[in-house]
Amino acid sequence: MNAITRRVVVAACAAAIAAPAAVAATYATASASASASATITAAAATTPSCGITWGSAAKATSPALLWTGRVTGVRAGQHTCYDRLTVDLAPGRGTLGYSVRYVSAVTGSGSGLPVAVTGGARIQVTVNAPSTRGRSTTNFSDWRSFRQLKDIGSFEGYTDYGLGVRARLPMRAFVLTDADGGRRLVVDVAHQW
Repeated sequence: MNAITRRVVVAACAAAIAAPAAVAATYATASASASASATITAAAATTPSCGITWGSAAKATSPALLWTGRVTGVRAGQHTCYDRLTVDLAPGRGTLGYSVRYVSAVTGSGSGLPVAVTGGARIQVTVNAPSTRGRSTTNFSDWRSFRQLKDIGSFEGYTDYGLGVRARLPMRAFVLTDADGGRRLVVDVAHQW
């Protein structure tokens, strides 16, 4: 983990630890005033303050950015404010490019034919790296944002995934570098606006 990432993680943890105390102090002050404001403060105390400002516009790099390392795995996780998809890639050369965007229909690699993906909205994730992994489908039961993930396949050095989500929600995408030189494409989809 590099120094900047570590500082961001430490700041986020400190804010998460300080938030309950600030909410409790606000609640104590509000309870001394009208009961209506105390009710509003109590409701705010039960809702996480995520401060998400990502939006739902496409997140992409240049299609010319290519990574020679292969996709080695795909995993998903649940967080307080978002669901996360992580695409793991082996060490390689070049720059990892990607395209993450909401689409009306997810399309197959190379064929352009529609691929059915469950969810109120669909995100096409294109990783500018090859994969030898087979096609697969993962269903997410009782997740706040994710509904289904389909590994559509790889064609001419680009690998596609269809991600079904509950609705068109804010999302972000970014690349992390592993200690061994590999890469991770991270896609976060918020639980709410």
